[in-house]
Amino acid sequence: MITDINELDLNKTYSYADYLTWMFQDRLELFRGKIFKMSPAPSMYHQKVSRDLTIILGNKFKNHSCNLFVAPFDVRLLDSKKSKKDSDVYTVVQPDLCVVCDEAKLDARGAIGAPDLIVEILSPGNSKKEMTYKYDLYQEAGVLEYWMINPDDKTMLVYVLKNGIFEGQKPLIEESIVKSPLFPQLDFTLSEIFN
Repeated sequence: MITDINELDLNKTYSYADYLTWMFQDRLELFRGKIFKMSPAPSMYHQKVSRDLTIILGNKFKNHSCNLFVAPFDVRLLDSKKSKKDSDVYTVVQPDLCVVCDEAKLDARGAIGAPDLIVEILSPGNSKKEMTYKYDLYQEAGVLEYWMINPDDKTMLVYVLKNGIFEGQKPLIEESIVKSPLFPQLDFTLSEIFN
């Protein structure tokens, strides 16, 4: 059992089995077995955007077969081997919000396999991670729709997976109507989350 993040070798490759033995307060994610520290607690504005979006999506998915989850919620992404053994899973992320429609991808510890929709809310300390590393991870894992929300610019980028490659939709601004290509019931004005 590891009780202090400083006991870890940041150059080593870790699996989800290792991750489960870590008993410290620091929040982190694994990208292909490498440790990425998460930003400290998100800003109040980030939290408000997350809260308002959670309310909107929660209402849209109420009485729906898909499940909405909010961070912290572990999502274990599978590599090309598709092995679900803890020792074979090298990517564990905690998206701000995610929607999983396949009940077989859910267990008591979170999700195993690609969610249908992932939402990341950018913060000054995580933009590079969300826009580069996670974009690639989500595309490779088969996430069907990926939203990146920038609260500072009041914009949103939507990516839809087609033939294994993310295709970007027209960027959305504060006055735009959000219409999910994957979930037709998601239909709201982006400004609703930027109060």
